[in-house]
Formats: sequence, structure tokens, C-alpha cells
Amino acid sequence: MKVLAINGSARKNGNTHILINRILEKLSAEGIKTQYIQFAGSFIKPCRACFACGKTGNCVQKDDIFQSVFENMKSSDGIILGSPVYSANISANMQAFLERSSVICDMNTGLLKHKIGTGIVSARRGGALNAVDAINHFFLNHEMFVVGSTYWNMAYGQMAGDVLKDTEALLNMDNIAENMIWLLKKIEQEER
Repeated sequence: MKVLAINGSARKNGNTHILINRILEKLSAEGIKTQYIQFAGSFIKPCRACFACGKTGNCVQKDDIFQSVFENMKSSDGIILGSPVYSANISANMQAFLERSSVICDMNTGLLKHKIGTGIVSARRGGALNAVDAINHFFLNHEMFVVGSTYWNMAYGQMAGDVLKDTEALLNMDNIAENMIWLLKKIEQEER
């Protein structure tokens, strides 16, 4: 089993990174392969709505990191999408990534079917539910199983490291990891 984590933050090792790594550490301890990609320092172009992906199964734009990340997502059993909250929503790079992925998946149904997904959001104060909702809608619209927890998949903090003070959120991340592990193992057993 393999889980891909994508950090949509413009900040390389900020709060979203801390939250995602907390989950990845628990997955790795259970023997689940993990891969981590950060969008920091990269620019993902928005979808051009050319629909050429309907014929190729891939985006025809090749001058950014989108295609390599999307290929890794297609080959993963689980996907963690993390984003800080910008203007009461996910980051611009995460939005562009999800829009391009969505069009490819809409034009080529079933690419992400039965994969497991969870969204992680870090926020200074407001807008976190909108960001979680945007990520969850991506999962649900592509026939994925969404892993939840005992509360919303979010943490509060402005400066890098502030989320470490949000003890409820940290326990929530641990629970997300446990639920993801459980579901991955159940699916693996079913496939045997």
C-alpha cells in the first residue's frame, strides 16, 4: 500500500507540513509506503479547459510539475491533500492542481475510484471549513473513500510551528492516521 501526501502550501516547512508529517510518521510505522510532495517553490498553471485530456488521459500542459504529481496520485492507494487557508479556501496551487485533476478524471472516469483520501487544513483563524469542503468534494466527486476523524481535519496557527500548540488538532491528526491505516488494511485484505 502506498499513500501520497501533497502539501499545497507556499511555505515549505510550515504548519501544513507539520500536520501531514504527523500522519505520515504513523503510516510509515505501520509499514505503509509514503511519498511526500510539496508545492512550495513551484507554480501549477490553471486548467485551460481544452479537454484534450479526454483523448490522451493526461493533461497536455507539460511545463510545470502537474503531470508527475498526478501520475503519482493515480498510482497511490491513499491520498493526503494538505493546504493552508488563503482567502477562506485552499491555496492557489492546490486549486489549480485539483481543477486540472478533476477535468482529467471527468474525461476519463474511474481513475481515482476506490482510493482513500483525507484533507488536512491549517488556518490562522477562519475559512478552514471551506477549505476542507473543497478537498472533500474533490474526493467525493471521483468515487473516493473519505477518511474522517472525531472533528474537522484542521488546526489553528499562523506562524510555522504554531499548530503544535493546538493539542486537539494534533490528536485529531493521530486519529486520522489510525482511521486511514484501518481502511487501507481492510481494502488490502479485500483485494487478496
